[in-house]
Amino acid sequence: MPESVIRIEHLTKVYKLYDRNRDRLIESLGLSRRKRSRDHYALRDVSFEIRKGETIGIIGTNGSGKSTILKIITGIVTPTEGKVVVDGRISALLELGAGFNMEYTGIENIYLNGTMIGFSKEEIDAKLQDILDFADIGDFVYQPVKTYSSGMFVRLAFAVAINIDPEILIVDEALSVGDVFFQAKCYRKFEEFKKMGRTILFVSHDLSSISKYCDRVVLLNRGVKLAEGAPNKMIDLYKKVLVNQLDLDSLEAIPAPESAEGAEGAQAGDVWEPAFTKNPNINEYGDRKAEIIAFNVFDEEGRSSNTIDKGTAFTVKMRVLFHEQVNDPIFAFTVTDLKGTEITGTNTLFERSPVTSKGPGEYQDVSFTQRADLQGGEYMLSLGCTGYDGTDFVVHHRLYQACGLTVVSVKNTVGFYDMNSEVELS
Repeated sequence: MPESVIRIEHLTKVYKLYDRNRDRLIESLGLSRRKRSRDHYALRDVSFEIRKGETIGIIGTNGSGKSTILKIITGIVTPTEGKVVVDGRISALLELGAGFNMEYTGIENIYLNGTMIGFSKEEIDAKLQDILDFADIGDFVYQPVKTYSSGMFVRLAFAVAINIDPEILIVDEALSVGDVFFQAKCYRKFEEFKKMGRTILFVSHDLSSISKYCDRVVLLNRGVKLAEGAPNKMIDLYKKVLVNQLDLDSLEAIPAPESAEGAEGAQAGDVWEPAFTKNPNINEYGDRKAEIIAFNVFDEEGRSSNTIDKGTAFTVKMRVLFHEQVNDPIFAFTVTDLKGTEITGTNTLFERSPVTSKGPGEYQDVSFTQRADLQGGEYMLSLGCTGYDGTDFVVHHRLYQACGLTVVSVKNTVGFYDMNSEVELS
């Protein structure tokens, strides 16, 4: 078995939280016997090891301690208890450009960063052309970085960090910088590192990349290591964690409709509150003759989740309450990219579903079940109830970008949609 290059032993990190700034001052000066802070455990007794040549992923919800553990490994943060043993030279893609001097030129910053990492001028000279070729920012490299666009800045920072030939590469959400062409170049470099047998520690919310690249995954939750193992098993467990984090006592079931008509399939006590986070900035509009009062997304196992495995079935469900008479309502959902470009979607009119008119106080539950053949990535889900007033198209209620939708994939093709081609060679 390969030797360990990183050993994390009983790691704990505690931060003191204060309600007011003056409480911090009073406690630090010892002016009060009463404790004015409360302890927040960013990490609590976390242990695991990384062996030479492995690609290890760390996943977990926001606030689970992922970035904290990386900062401790790289020496940016000191642990409260426990220790980290590192055997090898590390390059960390945490906060790109954090060590740059904005008054220096790009060239000067390359030498500054290389020196901080521990390289001699001769070693940096040998790497310089590779860095310049990778960054591809032309003569701007001779200008102060304060004049760079944000895109040029991250290109240079990434190029410096990834071309110093590290034995251990630590990546924290850094593979999504720049435009799509630069991202593709970054991923090719990442794959090159894997083929060279380098050790990689990878933290990302991109579950597709975690599934595709990692040999093993560590799952953190609220500072505690829950489990480690095969990527797909840990991703599946992560989705269950998202559900189990709900405060069940605070869930409120949407009441079943009083009228049996239009409530087909609904039962009293149905829990409609999603186990994922809704968009806090939902853009909703319409004449409100009908109102979408609840919605949810379910994976193929029937769990409330907005993280779907590519190629599996998932269901989008909504409940609509009618405040006025609406003849022949149309129910719809749309999937867009993060910029709002419509990728796919459908409605009950397209699907020729037998929808009946609804009167005040009536409900309609609608479920759309389909296979997720979208490429792996991040999308947004929108919902709507529309119809026609004579020949005029009207929107009764629309929830634009109601929640995120993550598709996890180990194989992507060109564009947004996978045609599931079958290849035959003869």
